[in-house]
Amino acid sequence: MGKSSIAAVIGLFALIYLVPLGVRPITIPDETRYAEVPREMIISGDWIVPHLNGLRYFEKPVLGYWLNAISITLFGENAFAIRFLSAISAGISALMLFLLASKYGGGHCSGIVAASAFLTFPLVFAIATINTLDTGLSMFLTCAMVFFFFFHMTSEPGKKGLFLTLFGASCGLAFLVKGFLAFLVPAIAILPFTVWEGRWKELLKWAWLPVLAAIVVVLPWAVMVHLREGDYWNYFFWTEHINRFISPGKGQHPKPFWYFIPIVVGGALPWMALLPAAVCGLWKKVTGEPLIRFAICWFVFPFLFFSASSGKLIAYILPCMPPVAIIITVGLLKYFREGKQKAFNVVTVCFAAIIGIVAVGLILGKTFDLSALNPYGHEEAWKWTAALIGFLFWGVFLLWATRAQSTWKKIALYCMAPVLFMFTSQFVVPAKVLEERAPKNLITRNAHRVSPKTILVSDNHTVSAVCWFLKRNDIYLLEKSGELAYGMDYEKPEDRRLLTVDQVRDLVGTNSDKNRIALIMDSTRYAKYKAIFPKPAFRDEDNGFVFIQY
Repeated sequence: MGKSSIAAVIGLFALIYLVPLGVRPITIPDETRYAEVPREMIISGDWIVPHLNGLRYFEKPVLGYWLNAISITLFGENAFAIRFLSAISAGISALMLFLLASKYGGGHCSGIVAASAFLTFPLVFAIATINTLDTGLSMFLTCAMVFFFFFHMTSEPGKKGLFLTLFGASCGLAFLVKGFLAFLVPAIAILPFTVWEGRWKELLKWAWLPVLAAIVVVLPWAVMVHLREGDYWNYFFWTEHINRFISPGKGQHPKPFWYFIPIVVGGALPWMALLPAAVCGLWKKVTGEPLIRFAICWFVFPFLFFSASSGKLIAYILPCMPPVAIIITVGLLKYFREGKQKAFNVVTVCFAAIIGIVAVGLILGKTFDLSALNPYGHEEAWKWTAALIGFLFWGVFLLWATRAQSTWKKIALYCMAPVLFMFTSQFVVPAKVLEERAPKNLITRNAHRVSPKTILVSDNHTVSAVCWFLKRNDIYLLEKSGELAYGMDYEKPEDRRLLTVDQVRDLVGTNSDKNRIALIMDSTRYAKYKAIFPKPAFRDEDNGFVFIQY
């Protein structure tokens, strides 16, 4: 388990995270939104105040947009570029887990396993291969927590100061990605841990240093955006944080308290299946392992916080996944070092059986044309074949792992089992899954019909895609402004770009220049207004989206 193991993990990361990153079409709303804001920064030269569709957009701070803008500048305006930050964030998080587990979790082998487990968590993989800011937040929070534990475990004052400075700077960077969670999540994990360790007074003694480091990182942009937009912090703090957390009526994405439990369990497979073996390895040893106590606090208290929030999305729980990798890794390796294998073998066989059942379901669905068991259309036979091979590969390697006698061979095979499926999954997403999420084909094939003078109208769900693919930031919105409502409020009444159905109809009726108005929107939403609008000069529809020209 030397340099070759490190090279293998790097290769695993490159193969499943980077190589296929650009093969899937860009989807709405998140991917186009977090691509369009950086694009508008680049073309406008305004790197202080985020804008979307030319309107003030105060949903998030600025660092995620900056990093995406750098990626776009380096790689171009494409799917790979806008997802690169997410993928690299997962890789850096895995690197930090490698450093943490190698130093305090049992040596080099623990570091390799922790990093590999984290990278093969389905939840981590799924979120890190789309364009979202949650991976950047999770990366900086992971860095912060690792640096804090290094501070906790060292006795040299110079190193303590360095690690706390890095901890505070990482929290500051996390804040610039997604806001006040960057300070709250580490605090609610670290405070109970230091109490458990009986060292909370030491934390109070050093607290000024990370606070100062975070201020140095955050303050320059915070002051500049305040001077440019005096209402930014009022909106960002109260609307984007307080209301979303405490108000089910005003917060977005309301879900029950238990919502994240199945997500964490399923999102950590196949490694979560080994939790019984890991618990056996850790049993009666938690009190003697600072790293395990730290990982427990790192997971439990943020998990409870996210669960208590009124608004929940799958990606929100991502910062809780690194400690899961640590707990499973340390426990599993302790279990093996005690000469035990039975729990690992039993669980692995059971999981292989589940994988086999899924593969059989795919075969039956294809053979008997059962739509409930076959997500692929008739023209997607190659996707079905690739998915089946990926599942079979997974199951075979799991069974091989149970037969191996060497601990490291067992772990290596278990790690490699899902790799082929994860790689091919980027290529085999069923076409119907992308329906209503990927408007690129419709927009780009009709781009020649849109001149700089064409008046574009869209719905709030599709507007960021229209901006991104047509390189425009002057789109009119139909009926609802959605997340652009705040930016709309700044417009003068005569310049307001929120139109009612009647206003769009009148605009079409008074338009004297042929083909100067185009509607690009969700086809089901357009269907509600179709009878009201005049007959179009041209219509095109694809993947649940419609292009209408007058």
